[in-house]
Amino acid sequence: MSGRGPRVRRPWPPVAISVVVVTLVLLLFGLLMAFSASFVDAALDGDAFGAFRRQALWAAVALPVFWAASRVPRTVLRRLAWPGMAVAVGGLLLVLVPGIGVERYGSTRWLGVGDLVVQPSEVMKLVLLLWLADVLERKRPRDGSLHSTEHLLVPAVPVLAALALLVLLQPDLGTTILLAAVVALVLWVEGLRLRVFLATSAIAAVAVLGLALAADYRSARIRGWLDPEAYALGEGFQLLQSWVALGSGGLTGLGPGSSRGKWNYLPNPGTDFIFAVIGEELGLFGAGIVVLLFALLLGLGLHVASVARPGFDRTVAFTVTGLVVGQALLNIATVIGLLPITGVTLPLVSSGGSSLVVTMAALGVLVNVARDPAPATVGAAAGRAVA
Repeated sequence: MSGRGPRVRRPWPPVAISVVVVTLVLLLFGLLMAFSASFVDAALDGDAFGAFRRQALWAAVALPVFWAASRVPRTVLRRLAWPGMAVAVGGLLLVLVPGIGVERYGSTRWLGVGDLVVQPSEVMKLVLLLWLADVLERKRPRDGSLHSTEHLLVPAVPVLAALALLVLLQPDLGTTILLAAVVALVLWVEGLRLRVFLATSAIAAVAVLGLALAADYRSARIRGWLDPEAYALGEGFQLLQSWVALGSGGLTGLGPGSSRGKWNYLPNPGTDFIFAVIGEELGLFGAGIVVLLFALLLGLGLHVASVARPGFDRTVAFTVTGLVVGQALLNIATVIGLLPITGVTLPLVSSGGSSLVVTMAALGVLVNVARDPAPATVGAAAGRAVA
């Protein structure tokens, strides 16, 4: 007999359904909070619902992307990673061309016209993940042994250095850190030796600190973080206003839509500091639920990675989980003052089209892996455990 038989539809595993549910809950919650947080600034621009409509439009784009990413064969994802890398690199180069890149907030990170803009560095986070995972899968030793240190570092480090240079020229240190985190997560799950991992991480940390101190506006952020009261009307203003908003919310908040900080006190209330608006309007209870949702996503993602097929699937599942949840933790840490302000948004919740679509695509890939776990006998014995 030739040809393929009828396709058998297998029920989705509970973990895959759970990832979908958590993702959609965060997406819906993000739409509601984006409307509340951006209402004042949008009204001052002449259209109180303008920012919400744009975010809702991006959500309408992100949903089919999420669905497609959860369904497309992973062999196709691996093939698409290569042209995707070329397109993303081209985008990073184009934003640096005068007259083509769109400048906002002192950085040139976007391509497009008016409100219809995309951020190539956001796309690069997912493309780099898929591309590097595919490269290492192609280079995997035939005997099933772990990669050598040279095999891991040679494709990863030079490519990361080149991409980091392009992103830093925008300039965008926050996204550069996230790209480095993507590479670090991939190398960790692929078996990079601990001493090499720690050494390269230490070098990267020193480099980040040097870059932060080299630029006046970044060193000002560090001053404002270390002693915000001393720079209350300057570098420390944003953090102090974030604390005021969070403190005003108390346990149960002032009520949906009742934030006072978004009335031109808290900078970037719909993007970088939307978590402060959440804390003010919904209190510690509401902010805690957001943290718990990301914690749940972390647990689900690590479970998906632990039962995934060793190799590409496991690497992608672990790295997607670490990237999305790690970005959320980074955003929350800056909002509450544990880290200096980096300009990193809260995934699925903050306003921003490119970030939303890319995050939904990444979580769609996680669902894709969750739908097709390794057979129990293989998943229990093969590969490196992720816990």
